[in-house]
Amino acid sequence: MKSLHFSMSSSFLYVALFLLLWAASAQADETFLDCLSLQSNDSSSISKVVFTQNNSSYSSVLNATVRNFRFTTPSTPKPLVIVTPLHASHIQATIYCSRKHGLQIRTRSGGHDFEGLSYVSEVPFVIVDMVNLRSVDIDVENKVAWVQSGAVLGELYYNIANKSNTLAFPAGLCPTVGIGGYLSGGGYGLLFRKYGLAIDNVIDAQLVDVNGRVLDRKSMGEDLFWAIRGGGGGSFGIVVAWKVQLVSVPSIVTVFTINKTLEQNATKLVHRWQSVAPKLPEEFYSGITLTRVNSSEDGKRTILASFHASFLGGIDELVPLMQERFPELGLVREDCIEMSWIESILSMGNLPNETLNILLDRTYQSPLLSPSFKSKSDYVRRPIPEIGFQGMWSRLFEEEGASASISFIAYGGIMDEIPSTATPFPHRAGNLYKIVYNAGWQEEENIISERYISWIRRLYSYMGSFVSKSPRQAYINYRDLDIGMNNEGNTSFAQASIWGRKYFTNNFDRLVRVKTNVDPQNFFRHEQSIPPFFY
Repeated sequence: MKSLHFSMSSSFLYVALFLLLWAASAQADETFLDCLSLQSNDSSSISKVVFTQNNSSYSSVLNATVRNFRFTTPSTPKPLVIVTPLHASHIQATIYCSRKHGLQIRTRSGGHDFEGLSYVSEVPFVIVDMVNLRSVDIDVENKVAWVQSGAVLGELYYNIANKSNTLAFPAGLCPTVGIGGYLSGGGYGLLFRKYGLAIDNVIDAQLVDVNGRVLDRKSMGEDLFWAIRGGGGGSFGIVVAWKVQLVSVPSIVTVFTINKTLEQNATKLVHRWQSVAPKLPEEFYSGITLTRVNSSEDGKRTILASFHASFLGGIDELVPLMQERFPELGLVREDCIEMSWIESILSMGNLPNETLNILLDRTYQSPLLSPSFKSKSDYVRRPIPEIGFQGMWSRLFEEEGASASISFIAYGGIMDEIPSTATPFPHRAGNLYKIVYNAGWQEEENIISERYISWIRRLYSYMGSFVSKSPRQAYINYRDLDIGMNNEGNTSFAQASIWGRKYFTNNFDRLVRVKTNVDPQNFFRHEQSIPPFFY
């Protein structure tokens, strides 16, 4: 199986092959550009949003929303053309011409795909970058919003907050995550135990399908509408916009963070949290972030467990509840801060809170992720014994664990009540919490990245006996090519079944049926796209 993580020798071979392909297809590329011009209703407008490798803006457009710098190396495959559509007709033209001239499409909204699949391919390809399709239209009276796929979470939050301090949308903390990719894979955040995932609150969509038709929920049908809400991006078409249901939040939200080291009984507290957090009222978001630090007392290495929570309500209600449910943590009033919902997004996301304008900064590099990183995910259905945590600590103490983190996100609440078949996202009842493993580093050389990637693979292997089994489940929005890889962007059914069961469990079968109906020739594909039955 091939991997996007090239060795140095294979990198040079790929570059040489790609250059040969580029030279051989130069005439075809010109024909593709001519095709775009002919297919567009306004050829002058589409010419302004098409970037080839000969264009001076090509590199800046390509790299503008790359969020994982391990995919900015010279050996990383580059698109032949980037299209930044201004309206749906540009998408229709790109789909038509890509099919006609044998080019694949990668669709990018925010560039946060953890394996770079929204802007990397090992075959000649075109990027449809949705950056210009980013309008947000808030209807406070009906508590709904239309948001285009190229908008980022920060832009959606900013527009909601400008209209109301008691309306919100149940999405995540990183403001530069693109709406298109986020909603395609599920989307959890501070409100998901109260209101479900982001996709549980999508009520309509506008999609361009493989035949260039612009479809809404009624015209696409309930099967396809079901599939695009959590079935992963890049399989069924290009979603231009989403209609979402806004939710009510109180004017006061309370947050807290309590830090405990190993010397402060962190192991026992983390072990206890597993049984407490999933049973807290649905107004709670509760998580733990585990990192390696130097002790403030003696300077020696230790593990820091940061217990953080957001509560839909005030301090007077929160503190007694925590003292009853989790007295071992030792929460007191002084640990808590009351704020608005939008301020809680800034606080929990470690964002500067002087102004909401930070939410509009699409270039902001979130402190939650290192410049280069590799991530994995797990779901826990039974509490991990204390001895299991000792093995985690020992791996964090290794050299590669210096910039690593392990995060626990408590489930429960309404997630226990929504059927696993309601959307393609199946990880509902029975899960105590989710684990996110992240290995980060500054260097971008392949020899360095492989060391950290090997480290996180060893950690993941160690955790196998403590997490969900048959299948060992994973979160599609934390895409991981280690759990199923293929060659040249062609997803074989056998390979797809490996990761398909992990991401979607039995919902994978329905996703395949939808794919077979709407894209039987498998035009929309990438290394982990949904395959049709017979492909």
